[in-house]
Amino acid sequence: MNVQPLLDALGIQEDAALAIADDFRAQIAELQARLREAETHLEHLAITRKTVIALADRIPAQADSPDLPEHPDYPRILAVFTEATGPLRARNVCEALDHELLPKNIEGTRAKMKRLVKLDVLTEVDVGSFTRKQ
Repeated sequence: MNVQPLLDALGIQEDAALAIADDFRAQIAELQARLREAETHLEHLAITRKTVIALADRIPAQADSPDLPEHPDYPRILAVFTEATGPLRARNVCEALDHELLPKNIEGTRAKMKRLVKLDVLTEVDVGSFTRKQ
């Protein structure tokens, strides 16, 4: 009985299995390197978290609302912008405040909004179109 063809087939299977095992070893090595990178990143994040928590007590608290002029419309205007999902014009704000849509009311509201821009509370994104400053 000639076993050589059987041994040759076995050798081919051994070579294929060895190639697969080598490929898996390479993948494992790559995954181990990626795992080390991820673990290092997690360590850095933990250090950053500890640092932020330690510094949080040293950061002065910011006022919830800026110093506004002494007029009852300013907080109401800011409340309208807080609820807004996009830029607003003076006419939109007048409507939200239930002011009559008269030119004097619209212009007065626009002037107040411009003053809030100067106070760095609002931003004029386009001519006559305002948003709350982020």
